[in-house]
Amino acid sequence: MPAVWMIANAKNGISSCELARALGVTQKTAWFMLQRIRLALQSGTMVRLGGTVEVDETFIGGRARTMNRKQKEHRNIKTSTKHLSPVQGLLERTKDGVKASRIVLQHTEKIDKTALDSNVRKYVLRGSVVNTDQSFVYDEIDDEYVREVINHAQCYAKGKVHVNGLENFWSLLKRTIRGTYVSVEPFHLFRYLDEQAFRFNERRDEDGDRGRFLKAMAGIIGKRLTWAKLTAENEGLPAGASV
Repeated sequence: MPAVWMIANAKNGISSCELARALGVTQKTAWFMLQRIRLALQSGTMVRLGGTVEVDETFIGGRARTMNRKQKEHRNIKTSTKHLSPVQGLLERTKDGVKASRIVLQHTEKIDKTALDSNVRKYVLRGSVVNTDQSFVYDEIDDEYVREVINHAQCYAKGKVHVNGLENFWSLLKRTIRGTYVSVEPFHLFRYLDEQAFRFNERRDEDGDRGRFLKAMAGIIGKRLTWAKLTAENEGLPAGASV
């Protein structure tokens, strides 16, 4: 319960090393606890966004030039961008200054029309206003949405046409990953996205920290993550490689 409270209410997250010191457990135990809590923070409902929605993408991962030879061999890095993980964000803007903005995050295999276009249709209500940059991957959403495009080569906002809300979120997400977790393996990235999305979407809970804590605790019901399943994809790596 103390671990749930700490991760649900820490704006920039909490590392397994910090949690281990706070609770008096090993780093390996703390890492396992945090991953199970992230599963509880995962939204179990089909969120449908409406009104004005910002859609944008970013890349998560370390830069090849900062990695040593062993790190490059482990990640099988041969090009400068192969190791980066693309993430798509869909942000519903604040409505009438009352309802707080909400976000949906998707870790995609690559930036292409098939994946990104389908996510918009899956999570955004038809007829909504969708703000994007000039990316060609959204060229076909005009049949169901009102697409408004901002050309970042010219400016970053034209009145209400912009994706600055998502740009601000990307800044927070990257500070959390680089500053708190330092390095996140691609196959665990979706767990950290669930964590950040939960805190963002519940940041204005009427009961504050207590409300977020109770929602996180309720999310544990019916969800189970075993050590064997958690480490199946990174077998052979040191325990807690993703801190």
